[in-house]
Amino acid sequence: MLHALANGEEAAAAVSSPKVTGTAVEQLLRLPILELLARANSIHIANHDPNDIQKASLLSIKTGGCPEDCAYCPQSAHHREVSLTKEHLMQPQIVVALAKKARAAGAERFCMGAAWRKARDGREFDAVLEMVRGVNALGMESCVTLGMLEPHHAQQLAEAGLTAYNHNLDTSPEFYGNIIGTRTYQDRLQTLDYVRKAGVEICCGGIIGMGESWQDRAQLLAVLANFSPPPESVPINKLIPVAGTPLADQPPVPALDLVRMIAAARIIMPRSRLRLSAGRDDLTLSEQLLCFMAGANSIFFGDVLLTAPNASENADSQLLDAIAAL
Repeated sequence: MLHALANGEEAAAAVSSPKVTGTAVEQLLRLPILELLARANSIHIANHDPNDIQKASLLSIKTGGCPEDCAYCPQSAHHREVSLTKEHLMQPQIVVALAKKARAAGAERFCMGAAWRKARDGREFDAVLEMVRGVNALGMESCVTLGMLEPHHAQQLAEAGLTAYNHNLDTSPEFYGNIIGTRTYQDRLQTLDYVRKAGVEICCGGIIGMGESWQDRAQLLAVLANFSPPPESVPINKLIPVAGTPLADQPPVPALDLVRMIAAARIIMPRSRLRLSAGRDDLTLSEQLLCFMAGANSIFFGDVLLTAPNASENADSQLLDAIAAL
């Protein structure tokens, strides 16, 4: 069960009171960077093999035309000045073939995203179930993000063998309304509750660089840490400003802000897999290594993240070579 309410630190509440408060997380985020890194790295090594960095591949299986108004997203139908080619849901056999190609390139997890407000019964949802079964047959972990779910959708995905369902909270409860108006924070928490009750792992994180405060960042992490249990997978994204979206002119986030977020997340969610996600292509090799020292242990592998650019496979090969023993 997920324990989170609608506003403020109450959104991080577990049963009667939060185990982790936003105030405590903000204190972590504001520590001297070397102290923060040292604490996070020791916790990371105690709970994970520091050389185990999972490679995941992400595919947009249905692109554009989403009725949600997320201010960061080029796939929103509300942002009509965005240059994006809309695409219908891909055929399952094509998706599975691309998953096989990703596996050959080294990916262990295959993630599929559809630009839907919510899953609906019918041919398209049945096709997604077929995709999940096909990815599983390749021996890969499977993850989908389809928007909001009803309990029976979560159960059908579980029966198909889905490893994880991605449904990000994006930001704090307080700042959320500045970014999204077409569904509530509670809507997102409800879908995550259905997923957890169906026995599917949760992949849930957020984005920094949208104009939020450090307090907002802390509140987001506190909400995640107070899920019971915390998400098995936590993507930490850096905003990629896209022309035509309301956040197109947001200034870039310093790399150390991302490092601080990952380090604090590792301290309060010691066993979760932290995914260094969108915005990684802007980081130098050294900055990415700092993220791994802070506790990140997964990257998305491939040139594109849904519709946004990602680090090239050649750059990732250099990164992984740098991590490996001489």
